[in-house]
Amino acid sequence: MKQLITFLFIGLISYSVNAQAKIKFKTETIDYGTVEKGSNGVRIFEFTNTGNEPLIISKVSSSCGCTIPKKPKEPILPGKTGEIEVKYDTNRVTPIRKTITVISNADTPTVALKIKGEVIDPSKINILEKKTKTVMQQ
Repeated sequence: MKQLITFLFIGLISYSVNAQAKIKFKTETIDYGTVEKGSNGVRIFEFTNTGNEPLIISKVSSSCGCTIPKKPKEPILPGKTGEIEVKYDTNRVTPIRKTITVISNADTPTVALKIKGEVIDPSKINILEKKTKTVMQQ
């Protein structure tokens, strides 16, 4: 009887170790490319729970206040997909190099997602192009 209890205890422990949520992102980097100032800064990171337990995203944070991530409110069941929405403030004319940290109950509890690109102000670029063309024509 003692051996049976020991065997069941070991079996439960090994089952709980193997039962795990797993997060698999379609991509871990989104390239905005070159976008104009004030354009839509929303992008979506898609992921799938490839594990055999519900995936719970407990926290999603950004490396700065110019990037606002939104996490799923409900657990993601095994085999199902979810989204993390990221909104970058495109009123800032600058290169984009930001990290979004995702914390969950997955086998890899912390994942670093990245966004990159560049925000340009077309009105300033056109002025520079006009000056360059005028100088070259003289």
